[in-house]
Amino acid sequence: MLLALTSAVVYGVSDFLGGTVSRRATAVRALLLGLPAGLALIVAGAAFGGAPSADGLAWGFGAGVAGGAGMLAFYRALARGPMSVVAPVSALAAAVLPVAAGVLRGERLDAPVVVGVVLCLVAIGLVSMEKDDGARVAAARRPQDSGPLVAGLAGVCFGVFFILLKEAGGHGGLWPIAASRTANLAVAVLAAAYLVRRHGALPGPAVRGRPLIALAVASGVLDAAANTLYFVAARSGMLSLAAVLTSLYPAITVLMARFAYSERLRAVQRVGMALAAAGVALVTVG
Repeated sequence: MLLALTSAVVYGVSDFLGGTVSRRATAVRALLLGLPAGLALIVAGAAFGGAPSADGLAWGFGAGVAGGAGMLAFYRALARGPMSVVAPVSALAAAVLPVAAGVLRGERLDAPVVVGVVLCLVAIGLVSMEKDDGARVAAARRPQDSGPLVAGLAGVCFGVFFILLKEAGGHGGLWPIAASRTANLAVAVLAAAYLVRRHGALPGPAVRGRPLIALAVASGVLDAAANTLYFVAARSGMLSLAAVLTSLYPAITVLMARFAYSERLRAVQRVGMALAAAGVALVTVG
C-alpha cells in the first residue's frame, strides 16, 4: 500500500497549496486554474495507456462529480477555518464511507479495524470543536460558513469519490481518472456560472501574481497525481485499506500549516488528533 501512502502525501501538499490560494482569492477561482492543469496531465498519461471503455468513463465521471463538489466545499472550508481542523475532519469523514462500502462488498475487517473506525468517528467530533466565541456563534447562524461543518460535507463527497473510482476498476487504463477530472472541471464551471449569474461576476479577488497562479496550478497538478496514485492503489487492493491510508493526508496539511501559519490546536482538538492517529493506525495494522 505504498502507493496509497504516497497519495496521502501528495494530497496533503496539494490541499495546503489550494487552501493558501483560496484564502487569498476564492475556491472557484482556485479550481478554475488548477483543474485544467491537472486534466492536461492526466489526459497525457492516459494517452499512453489502454483504450477508454464506456464503463470506466461512466464510473470515473460519476466519481468526478462527487469529487468536484467535495473540492468546492473543501476549499471553502479551508478559506474559513484552520487547516489543522478542516483537513482532519474531511479526511476522517471520507474514510468512513469507503470502509462501510468495503464491508458491504465482502471485505473482511478484523477487530482492530472496527476499533479504529470507532476512534475515527469520535475524533471527528473532538477535532470539530471550535472555541465558543463570537466567530463561532456567527458561523452557527450561517452553517454554510462553518469550517468543520463544510469540511464534513466535503469528506462525504470524497468518500463517494473513493467508492465510485474503485468501481472503475481496470477499465480503460487511466481514462477513468481523465473522466473524473473532466467532471471536476464541469462542476467548477457550473459553480462559476451560477455565481456570475447571481452576482454579475465571480465574487472575491482574482488569483493575481505569478507566485499565487503557480500555487493554484501546482495544486491542481498534484491533486491529479494523487488521484492517479489512489486509483492504482485501490484497483490492486482493498477499497477500505486504500481509502483509509490515503486519508492520512491531513498530517501533511497540518504540518505545513503549522510552519506557514503558526496554527495551534486546543486541548480537546489535540485529543481528537491523537484519537484520529490511533484510529488510522489500527485500521492500517488490521
